[in-house]
Amino acid sequence: MGRFVNPDNSAFYTAIRSEIYVDKTGVLDYTNKMLGTKQAFICNSRPRRFGKSITADMLSAYYSKGCDSKEMFSGLEISKSREFEKYINKYDVIHFDLQWFMEPENGSGEFVKKIQKIIVEELREAYPQVLDSTVNGLPDAMSVINEKTGNKFVVIIDEWDVLIRDEAQNQKIQEEYINFLRRMFKGTEPTKYIALAYLTGILPIKKLKTQSALNNFDEFTMLGASNMASYIGFTENEVKALAKRYHQNYEKVKKWYDGYLLNDYQIYNPRAVVGVMLKGEFKSYWSETASYETIVPLINMDFDGLKSAIIQMLSGNEVKVNTATFKNDTVNIQNRDEVLTYMIHLGYLGYNQDRKTAFVPNEEIRQELTNAVESKKWSEMTAFLEESDSLLEATLDMDTEAVVAGIEKIHMQYASAIQYNNENSLSSVLTIGYLSSMQYYFKPVRELPAGRGFADFVYLPKPEYKADYPAMVVELKWNKNVRTVLSQIYEKEYPESIADYTGEILLVAINYDKKTKEHECIIESWEK
Repeated sequence: MGRFVNPDNSAFYTAIRSEIYVDKTGVLDYTNKMLGTKQAFICNSRPRRFGKSITADMLSAYYSKGCDSKEMFSGLEISKSREFEKYINKYDVIHFDLQWFMEPENGSGEFVKKIQKIIVEELREAYPQVLDSTVNGLPDAMSVINEKTGNKFVVIIDEWDVLIRDEAQNQKIQEEYINFLRRMFKGTEPTKYIALAYLTGILPIKKLKTQSALNNFDEFTMLGASNMASYIGFTENEVKALAKRYHQNYEKVKKWYDGYLLNDYQIYNPRAVVGVMLKGEFKSYWSETASYETIVPLINMDFDGLKSAIIQMLSGNEVKVNTATFKNDTVNIQNRDEVLTYMIHLGYLGYNQDRKTAFVPNEEIRQELTNAVESKKWSEMTAFLEESDSLLEATLDMDTEAVVAGIEKIHMQYASAIQYNNENSLSSVLTIGYLSSMQYYFKPVRELPAGRGFADFVYLPKPEYKADYPAMVVELKWNKNVRTVLSQIYEKEYPESIADYTGEILLVAINYDKKTKEHECIIESWEK
């Protein structure tokens, strides 16, 4: 039993002893099936505080020969598997956190040599009759041990990408590191001594030109998590159970922390959920672990279309993004889409795999992204927020002429004549126009099932502003009569569907005439 070779199970024991532990051991059933196959090379990337390290500790505790974990895992999901006992504590495990080797006292200078020196020394202690003093490289050591004993290794690297992110400008050290990984994992020889390789970090594997530097790895990312979707981060059902246990309003938890769409799962950041359950405070827990300073340099790149995209997403809209050209590093970012892709991996944006769109996932992230934008002090953003404030104020004052003027101004600024030709583009302009409402309202609910149909937009005030700000039901139409639009709100009973959630309700009917290129608006207060 060593620090990095065949470690004990104390790290995972700490996790399961915590007041809140959500059982994710089902992932072991998946990795067990991958042992010794072509699919045994896994890179699972997620944002900070999504439970990546706990998963790495769990894998180590389960496979390591350096401990007896049978009792620890009994009662957890994996214990129900028929192959539970077949693989538990049966492998030589090498588990290390790259961040540890990057700490100031160690530095990044010759860190590859340091990693190999420390781990090979531990292997030599474990196999004194097998490894002599001539074997110095980690891949060589594993190869020799496998040749002479037949034993295979489970290699787990946590924060595998910290060098890619923190030493982005140091090409020499990055190349040294990537070559080390390739020698350890890629080719025929590693398939002999590797039973399972598991890398976890924020970024997917770095691309060399257009191809992954380790193209034998299966990658599970924020762009496509496949079979790993439910095992990193909390699922909707898991959060519902926690909300019930800790007497928290699930719908409020959902508005604040939900929004990451991975395959068919709505995924929550565990750090935020645990924070609100234990402390009962609805706030941004993100800033406690990952400051907005992380993305300020990205915003400062100021690529064409980036400002517009961020404004749209802060408003509640989705924007198209091409994720294919991102090289999975920060050095080669060259356009708007690559900035947005990096922000998806960092967790500042969600991603819809079907529509290929990016969006702000929840209220917590909306606050962090707003802080980042404000820190940049965009003059355009400041001016726009003033216009948005005026539009919201006019709406609340039921000043229809000012509302029409405000919408038309934003239309001219943010939508071309070609784009502005249907109700969808009208909707986008409207959400952008009401951007400043995000301070007082939750993200607008689009096509809320209501009464006898679907309301286009529903703005619900945050609880602390409920007494001062009405809810707003907004209906949009194209080439209709604005009175007809208002009548539809009443006929389809849209306000009744939210009457239980708020006090005063404003009904906002908006129509756009394509021929005259003019907007019409009627606003009425709905009485229960």
